[in-house]
Amino acid sequence: MLTLMGGVLQVLILASMVGFALTLIVRNESGTAVVAGLNTRIQAWWVMLVLFTLALLTGKAGSIALFALISFLALREFITLTPTRRGDHRALFWTFFVLLPLQYFLVAMRWYEMFAIFIPLYAFLFIPTRSAIAGQTDNFLARTATIQWGLMVCVYCVSHAPALLMLKIPGYDGQNAKLLVYLVVVVQVSEIVQYLLSRTFGRHPIAPTISPRKMIEGVAGGVLVASLVGAWLSWGTPFQAWQGFLISLTVTAVGFAGSLCMSAVKRDRRVKEFGQFMQGPGGMLDRIDSLCFAAPIFFHIVRFFFAER
Repeated sequence: MLTLMGGVLQVLILASMVGFALTLIVRNESGTAVVAGLNTRIQAWWVMLVLFTLALLTGKAGSIALFALISFLALREFITLTPTRRGDHRALFWTFFVLLPLQYFLVAMRWYEMFAIFIPLYAFLFIPTRSAIAGQTDNFLARTATIQWGLMVCVYCVSHAPALLMLKIPGYDGQNAKLLVYLVVVVQVSEIVQYLLSRTFGRHPIAPTISPRKMIEGVAGGVLVASLVGAWLSWGTPFQAWQGFLISLTVTAVGFAGSLCMSAVKRDRRVKEFGQFMQGPGGMLDRIDSLCFAAPIFFHIVRFFFAER
């Protein structure tokens, strides 16, 4: 773990030095915009590294608490941008202060059977029932589906990241936190490389009406580079190098799908970012949009192929 976190620290230091050097070298307008976007992402991940390190130092409880906070902030941003009515306020109260904590409590208790179905089944049925009791039927289906979708993406999907700590992997006792670091590193490497390659070498938009700055060249390059990084980091996981490559390939491809879907939500709501989490553009949900889709896929791959069931 120390080696892995030390490697992440070194990469961030190197990236910061490169970003600073580029601000001195690059002078044209388009290049300056690319460098500014890169430095914003680097600054954001310095903050996330500090939070992540503190969470790991406090053990399983700290990691679960960190991701519960991330879910809370992401869900808040999502709900803020979507249409709700006065009749939804009590359903939202239950969503934020009962359903969200209960989901992470189930993670902490390592109760997989209930963790896996609590939100998709029980919360799915409870939310429309609570909204119906309020008696406001205007846009009922859209309002209810919005809360359900936000809960699924921002809470259920994200909770699969700390749920990696609940898995029992033969010969890997007490090392599951490394899987959490591995997932975050691979997904974020893919995001950063996609951004850089799309802005510098990209020529063919992959979804021009949704995310015109994401290019086929950038996405393909980002997924490939992150998959190679995943293979290289497989020494800290129960995977062999070729397994790490294939798993990272799958996870980063799904992560791109998450980023694309959340961009579609922003286009629908006519906003550029979900919020303002820290210095520079972007809210919490902008930072974890890929992780939202990648985390449950990674969790279930590891559980199915490597963990005891």
